[in-house]
Amino acid sequence: MKIYVASSWRNEYQPLVVSQLREDGHTVYDFRHPEPGNDGFRWTAVDQENDWKQWTVKQYLAALNHPIAEHGFDLDMGALKACDICVYVMPCGVSASLEAGWAKGAGKPTALYIPALREPDLMVKMFDLVTDDLVELCAWARGEPVLSVNKPLTL
Repeated sequence: MKIYVASSWRNEYQPLVVSQLREDGHTVYDFRHPEPGNDGFRWTAVDQENDWKQWTVKQYLAALNHPIAEHGFDLDMGALKACDICVYVMPCGVSASLEAGWAKGAGKPTALYIPALREPDLMVKMFDLVTDDLVELCAWARGEPVLSVNKPLTL
């Protein structure tokens, strides 16, 4: 199974999820290491002075067209298009949310793993599995039935 893990550079759980899914025998795309010798796209590669925090909107729009940004996008989007399923790991930001939403909209089975909550989001109800259990997530990725697929929770 080819799996795309959508998450954030700041998410401390992403490496564990990638590792566990690979241990289960899946081919897992890791945006932090998308190809040999590539440590993933970072805005600092486009602006080595780290001035991106001070960019205007026009500078940001120009940076989106930088060859390094284009290559990073092509790697991530190519892997997203090629995946069989998508695993969205929270907490994360806009890019991961767009990736997971694109995958679900493209008809790919999509799961959400929430090991830590930053804030609640209503629209995660669209996913095929929403869980805080990594074992359950891995079982779902293997195609095994899981009990908590969109099950009602008690507060």
